[in-house]
Amino acid sequence: MHAYHLFVGLARRARRAARSARYRAERLAAGRHRGGTLLTPVHLSLRDSRTLNLALPLPTPDPRAAELLISRGPRRHRVPLTVERLGTGAPLLTATATLYDAATPVRPDQGPVLGDGVWRLTLVVTGADGRVHRHGLTLTEAPAPPTPTLPYAPNPRTGTLLRLVRCRGGRAVVQVTRSRPRAELVRFEPRGDGITVHGRLVAARGTGPAQAVRRRDGRAVPVPLAWTGDRFRFALPLAEMAAAGPGQWVWEFHVAGVPLGRRLTDVRDLPAAFPTPFRVVAPAPGRLVRAHPHFTASGAFAVTCLDLTHHLDEQKETS
Repeated sequence: MHAYHLFVGLARRARRAARSARYRAERLAAGRHRGGTLLTPVHLSLRDSRTLNLALPLPTPDPRAAELLISRGPRRHRVPLTVERLGTGAPLLTATATLYDAATPVRPDQGPVLGDGVWRLTLVVTGADGRVHRHGLTLTEAPAPPTPTLPYAPNPRTGTLLRLVRCRGGRAVVQVTRSRPRAELVRFEPRGDGITVHGRLVAARGTGPAQAVRRRDGRAVPVPLAWTGDRFRFALPLAEMAAAGPGQWVWEFHVAGVPLGRRLTDVRDLPAAFPTPFRVVAPAPGRLVRAHPHFTASGAFAVTCLDLTHHLDEQKETS
C-alpha cells in the first residue's frame, strides 16, 4: 500500500511538471511583442477568479470605439470599453467583465468562457480617423502588504483558478488553470461518539472507496462511505485508527484515490484561521479516544488520535 501511494505521488508530480512546462511555453509565446506600445493601466485586477476590472488612460483622443480582446490561438472574446469622465480628471477607458471557466455551464451570451491555458489581453482602439490601433497591457508587480488572504482564489464550485500573470516582457495575460481531481472537505461534525465528515469531489468522475492513511508508515484503514451524487459522508473510524498501534498517530484521508482537504480557498494560513480543539469521544462502549481533527499547512485534513482506553482500565484497577 505504501508503494502504491508512492507511485501515485510520483505520477502526480510528473503531471504537475508537464503542466508547468506547458504554461511556461504559452506565457513565452503570449508575451511576445508584435508592434505597438504596451499601456500601463490605472487599474487591472481579477477578483474571485471571475471579475475582471480594467481602467486605463485614453491612448488616442476621442476614440470612435474601443474593446478589450481576450485571445488564445484562434479563440477570441471581445469586451467593449466605455469612456468615463470622473470629475476634473482625465477620461478613462473602463470595463468590468465576468469571466467563466470551461467547467462552468453558461450560455455563450453570458460572458467570455476561457479554457485551460494562457490568454492574451489586447486593447483594440479605433481612432477618430478610422485607423485601428492595438496595444498590449502591462502588469505592474508592486509588492503588496501581507494579508490573511491570497490575491487569487480558485472557483469554489469548479476549482479552476483564473489569475493575472506578468510575462517576461512585461505583458499582462490571464492564466487559466483547471483543477486537479480533489476531495474537498465541506465540514466535519464532532459528536460524543465520533466525528462525521462531509465533502464533495471536484473535477473528478465517478465514486470510489475511502481510507484513513497513517502518515508515518502508510498503514491504511478502510472507511465506509455514503454517496449522494458527487457528495460524500463518512464517520471517522476512530476505534480502528486508535487500535492500529500504541501511541499517538496522525492520519490523513483519501477519497476515490484523492487526498481529502480544503484547498479551494483564499485563506493563507488554514491552521490559524480554523483552529480546532482536542476532543475525547467514545466510539464504542468501554472505549475512549482523544482525537484532534485539524488542517495542515498544505490544506490537508488530518486527525491526531490517541487511545485512552488503557488509561481508563488503569483507573478502574486502582479504584
